[in-house]
Amino acid sequence: MSEKEKPASHDTGTPEKLLAFMVTGWATPPGTPAVPVEGIERFAARRATLAQRFPGETLIVPTGHEKVRANDTNYRFRPGTDFAYLTGNTEPDNVLVFAPRAGGHDVTLYCEPNPGKTDATFFTDRAKGELWVGPRLGLPQSAQRYGVATQPLSALKNVLASVPAGGPYRTLRGIDPLLDAQVPAQDGDRDAEFAAFLSEMRLIKDAYEVREMRRAIDATHHAFDDVVRALPAARTERTIEGVFNLRARVEGNDTGYLTIAATGPNACTLHWTRNDRRIGENELLLLDAGVETETLYTADITRTIPISGRFTPEQRAIYELVLEAQDAGFAECRPGNDFLAPNRAAMQVLAHGLERLGILASAEDALRDENQFYKRYSLHNVSHMLGIDVHDCAAARAETYKFGTLEPGMVLTVEPGLYFQLDDLTVPAAYRGIGVRIEDDVLITETGVDVLSAAIPRETDAVEAWVSSSKAAV
Repeated sequence: MSEKEKPASHDTGTPEKLLAFMVTGWATPPGTPAVPVEGIERFAARRATLAQRFPGETLIVPTGHEKVRANDTNYRFRPGTDFAYLTGNTEPDNVLVFAPRAGGHDVTLYCEPNPGKTDATFFTDRAKGELWVGPRLGLPQSAQRYGVATQPLSALKNVLASVPAGGPYRTLRGIDPLLDAQVPAQDGDRDAEFAAFLSEMRLIKDAYEVREMRRAIDATHHAFDDVVRALPAARTERTIEGVFNLRARVEGNDTGYLTIAATGPNACTLHWTRNDRRIGENELLLLDAGVETETLYTADITRTIPISGRFTPEQRAIYELVLEAQDAGFAECRPGNDFLAPNRAAMQVLAHGLERLGILASAEDALRDENQFYKRYSLHNVSHMLGIDVHDCAAARAETYKFGTLEPGMVLTVEPGLYFQLDDLTVPAAYRGIGVRIEDDVLITETGVDVLSAAIPRETDAVEAWVSSSKAAV
């Protein structure tokens, strides 16, 4: 009996006669073929590209396991990004193995069988039993759904034991600690190169991926509208988080990352996710959130909203400066530009705006590489890749990502911000405690940029009208 199959402290025993009774009298499963996952040919092509890049090598891509939240309760499972990208499979406890052969690879999905109701585990195994958590696809139906040959997960142990002596191999590490322990780490950067190639495969989104990104952004727009409608009755940041997260579960798999619902001075903390503050009067809400679709593509949108429906003069001044910086970033989002071009353009605008506000003595001096004084108030660059991960393609090499060139099909964020801490004596008192970020998701096209999230109000007057119309409807 595995650790997960041990009875809970509050369980009673299972008599042998009950075991016998429970495994009889069930209808024969109909054996209906599984419906192929949408885009099955696309997933096969991705696997072929990966195999072609590493001829003669064993490649191992796990999806990981459920993680314990507390005692015998788990977090909601979210599959490994690269595994999902190569298969479309969202079940836990799977491993994809590319075994080299003459002329290519044999690709096998190692997964859990579904023993059916003639096996007592269907009701005795709390972690994986069908009565407890629902049926698994099992081997034949997994092969039908994902277009990959299958083997039972129990057979993987022997396969992994033979890998080190069987020639060159690469493993995607950090996803499955048990697997990592079974396959010895190698000298050099072989596994890192493998992870980098997988990330770089995701830099260019195909039409299916762009469609899924649009779906995620549309759902996120609905969630932002929900929040704006809820603002008049909201008393705490947690209410805002809850309203957004409800839409994420209604229209998607979940949120793509922890929702940032930062009000007042909390907006000056970049990743404020505690969301435990009581909302004050005439404050801003910085809402950075995204819905993740069932196919795991996520939006990443930020709007900074005057909760009262009107910006104060100081809030408006900072908001419009950030808006100007974002427009400058959009203008540099075109094929052939380097990835950091939008950031440089936005920082130029912010630095000169900070000089006009009397916060920086000299924008040109602040922008010098050896100074970068503007970062005291801006802190982060304006872009990152976006896709299945909110910070997508994270293992890509610097020369293809940070120092790479923008190409059609890339999806990224443009998100300048200004954050004035309450205790920052270099900032006039009227601006202290104001934090503003405006973030949109953009697609690089053949001719320029498509702002995928343009429908979500962004201009100052439009944001005020958005909030005020919702308040009037209450």
